[in-house]
Amino acid sequence: MKDEYAATVRGDPIPKQHVETFLGTDALRGAGNCATSHDGAAPAHGHGAALSARAARQRRRWATQVIVTDELARHACAERGLVPPNDVLPMQLLTVPEPDVADLGSIIAAALAHSPAARALLAALEREQHIPETAVRDYYDRNRDRFLTPDALRRGVDPYDDPAPSDIHPYEHVHDGIAQQLRHAAARRAFFNWLDRARADVVYAEGHEHPGDPSHPDHEHRH
Repeated sequence: MKDEYAATVRGDPIPKQHVETFLGTDALRGAGNCATSHDGAAPAHGHGAALSARAARQRRRWATQVIVTDELARHACAERGLVPPNDVLPMQLLTVPEPDVADLGSIIAAALAHSPAARALLAALEREQHIPETAVRDYYDRNRDRFLTPDALRRGVDPYDDPAPSDIHPYEHVHDGIAQQLRHAAARRAFFNWLDRARADVVYAEGHEHPGDPSHPDHEHRH
């Protein structure tokens, strides 16, 4: 029976068939062709039998990680008492914007795109983030170029060369947006940290390891 499992999450098996079904859909479209990844290489394409075989092995490992992340998120949602998401397998993948892949990594971006549990967990983590007022003010002071008015941008005003007050959006007008942006970024970091810890409970079958795991010859881990 062990040969039928791609991985186990806290002892619960994930059948290899789930991975193969995922690979048999259009699930890799949208996330699979993006260039960079924080959490292991996205599925690659190339020429030649050797490269094709290697790419196929990496796609299988990548797909395993996406499904494992969904399963880990389901456990986390249950532990936190979050409303259980729809009990469906992550077989269909929503289109993943390239900026999300560049920022999050292809595996996490894909997991968030199709896993209701992963999205529910991220939303819960975001609600838990407290952004101090000093952090909001510091961001405003250090990034004045982001708060130039449209007219100042047209005139090419240098935001760091004593601009006129009317050339910069007032702090009170942009405060809430900054706080939300910082909260969003903090939640993503919390999600990364949670996933790193949660993966310690996962045991992978041969051929289904993380695509960036240096223990297998096909490993690829780009930043």
